[in-house]
Amino acid sequence: MKHNFIFITGVLGALLFIIASILGGMQIQGYSFISQYISESYASGVANTAYLRYMYIASGLLIALFAFMAPSTLPKGKGIKIGFFVFAIFYGLGTVTTGIFPCDIGCNPDPEKASFSQFIHTTVGFLVYAVVPFCLMGIGFSAKKVIKASKLPKVSIICGGIALAFVLLLFSNPTGPFIGLLQRVIECSILFWIFNAAFHILRKKH
Repeated sequence: MKHNFIFITGVLGALLFIIASILGGMQIQGYSFISQYISESYASGVANTAYLRYMYIASGLLIALFAFMAPSTLPKGKGIKIGFFVFAIFYGLGTVTTGIFPCDIGCNPDPEKASFSQFIHTTVGFLVYAVVPFCLMGIGFSAKKVIKASKLPKVSIICGGIALAFVLLLFSNPTGPFIGLLQRVIECSILFWIFNAAFHILRKKH
C-alpha cells in the first residue's frame, strides 16, 4: 500500500507539471516553447492563468511528498536519504513557491525592475536549478553502493549530469534566444528521473 501511494504521488506530481507547462504555452498566442521560460505562461497579469498556478502548487506538493517518503522504501544509505530530502525541499517545495509567487510579464531577471513576487520567483528558481542536479547525482552515486539490480543509480547520475550541463548553459545566458528550450531539457531530465524512481519503488514492492 505504501509503495503504491508513493508511486502515485511521484507520477501524478510529474504529470501535473508536464500538463501545466503544455497548457500554459498553448493558451497564449505567439508563445514560444523555444525562447520563453515556462514561468512566462502563468506570469502576473496574464489572463486566465490562476488554474496553472494551482496545478504547479499541487505538483510541487505531490513531488515533495514523494521525495520525503521514497527513502523509506529504499536500502538505507545516508546519501540517498539526504539527496531525496534536499530534492523534496528544493524541487518540490520550490515548485510550490514559484507557483505562489509568479514572475512579472516577460520574467525579466533584472532585480532593479522586479516586483517582490518576481524577486522571490527568480531567487527560488535559481536555487532549484543550482541544487537539484547535484541531488540527483548524489543519489545516484550513493545508490550504486547499495542498489545493484536496478537502473536507478545510473539514471540518477545521467539525469543529474544532463540537468547540470543545461543549467550551466542557461545561467551563462539567461536572456538568450533558446532559454525556453534549455529550461525544458532541464525539467525533462528531472521529471524523467522522478518517473524512473517512482517505477523503481513500484517494482520493488513486487
